[in-house]
Amino acid sequence: MSLTPPIEPMLAEARRQLPPANALPGGIVAEQKPDGFRAIVFARRDLVMVQSRQGADLTSAFPYIARAARALGDSLVLDGELVVPRQGRLDFAALQRRARRRGRSAGQAAVADPAYLIAFDVLESDGTNLMPLPYRDRRARLESLFATGALDSPFTLCPATTDCAMAQDWLDPAWGSAGIEGVVLKGLDQPYLPRKRASEHIAVTALRWSSA
Repeated sequence: MSLTPPIEPMLAEARRQLPPANALPGGIVAEQKPDGFRAIVFARRDLVMVQSRQGADLTSAFPYIARAARALGDSLVLDGELVVPRQGRLDFAALQRRARRRGRSAGQAAVADPAYLIAFDVLESDGTNLMPLPYRDRRARLESLFATGALDSPFTLCPATTDCAMAQDWLDPAWGSAGIEGVVLKGLDQPYLPRKRASEHIAVTALRWSSA
């Protein structure tokens, strides 16, 4: 059965340090946490929508994202982060300005400051709800969509790793200056549970704490 908006996204609890490797079901995978707006994108013949974390309709503010979603060959629902890159970093202020534009102004802004969706999960594919599947299976499906070219710009795949050393490196302030806030940690065997936080053993956010 197809998912219907609004979807309340799975959330993460903030932590200052990486937890042990066995802290989440099936072992931990770390994803980069970009500085942007959480968004769920519905890309179906009967529905194209860019939904905010709070459930608001941002479709008209990001017309190129909506146009790309409409052109997809696959019927998908993607969870990710809207970002605007400028001068070698993710520019949150530019993204905020984009989100306030509508109509012709939004189209002009999309040319001047293109937005991208950094996808880190796929919640539905061809009418099948993938939320009950373990993260490892949803991630494999997402990676396949990019590998086969079914997804490309303005969609981009969120970097992920099971290497603790690499996850620790992503917490370095140098990544913060590029617009990466930290990492989000997920259990490889975890299903996608909307509204749930790490206290329910769903996800953990390890934020980078610095003045950068």
